[in-house]
Amino acid sequence: MKTKWTIENIDDLTGKAAVVTGANSGIGYEMALALASKKAKVILACRNREKGEGALEQIKQKYPDAEIRLLPLDLSDLSLVRGFVKEFRQHYDRLDILINNAGIMAPPYGKTAEGFESQFGTNHLGHFTLTGLLLDLLIKTPRARVVTVSSLAHLFVKMDFDNLNAEKKYDPQVAYGYSKLANILFTYELQRRFKKAGVDTIASAVHPGWTATNLQDHWPVVRFLNKFLAQKPAMGALPALYAATSPEAEGGNYYGPGGWLELHGYPVKSTSGKASYNTGDAERLWELSEELTGVTYTFS
Repeated sequence: MKTKWTIENIDDLTGKAAVVTGANSGIGYEMALALASKKAKVILACRNREKGEGALEQIKQKYPDAEIRLLPLDLSDLSLVRGFVKEFRQHYDRLDILINNAGIMAPPYGKTAEGFESQFGTNHLGHFTLTGLLLDLLIKTPRARVVTVSSLAHLFVKMDFDNLNAEKKYDPQVAYGYSKLANILFTYELQRRFKKAGVDTIASAVHPGWTATNLQDHWPVVRFLNKFLAQKPAMGALPALYAATSPEAEGGNYYGPGGWLELHGYPVKSTSGKASYNTGDAERLWELSEELTGVTYTFS
C-alpha cells in the first residue's frame, strides 16, 4: 500500500454502481463525493430525505455530470430496509460497491421498530439485513466489494450475548462498542463464507480513526475534544474508499488510519481487537442475526 493513499489513486469507476449508507453527512458524504468524482453511479442511502437531497445537490454542484440518486433508507426499521432494496432493484441490476457506513453513537436508550436496542439494531442488524437482501446482486457483479465501517470503540468490549438487547443494563458507550464489534465479526464471517462459496466478492472492515462528525452529538466529551484531536471527514473516509476501490485491498482485512494510535492519517492495513477474531462468536452472531432479521444468506 502506498504510504499516502488518497482519492487521487482511485481509478475511473464508470459503469460501477455504489451504495453508501448515511451519505448525507460526515464521512459518508465524503465517500459519495469521491465515488461520484470517479464517475461511479452513486446511490445515497439516507434516513433523512431533506438532508439527503441537500447532499445530492452539493455533489451535483461540484460534479454536474455525476450519476447520483437518493434512495431513502432507515436501518432502524427492517421493513424500510426491504423497501429500499425493492426500489434499488427497480433501477439497478448490479452492485459493485456497498459501503455500510450509517450508524448512531451512544444515544439515550431506545429501540428499533422491531424492538432491538437501537445501536445494535441499527448499526449491525440493519446492515446485516441490507447486505443479505442485496447479496445476489453483489455475487453476480464481478469483484464486488462490501465495506463495513466499524470503530476503535470495538477494542474495549467483547460480545455479551446475554445483554445485546440491553435487557439487563444499558450503557450507551458499551452498547456502541458491541455494535461496532458486531460489524467486524460479521465482516470476517462474511468473507469466510464468500471464500467457501468460491465467489470473488470480498468483504472488508474499516475504521475512520478520530474523525469529527455529527455522529458524536450524544457524546459531549468526544464532541468537545473534536476541536483538538479530530481529523476532517475527508481523511476519515479514506480507509473505506481504499477498501472499496483499491486493487490491493483484500477481503477479510481491517483498514484504518496509519498515524499515532490510528487516530489520524492515511489508510493502512491494521489489526482489529482480539475479540473480533473469535470465530465461535462470529458464527453465533451470524445465526442470531439471521433469526432476528428473518434474512438467510444464500451464496449459490
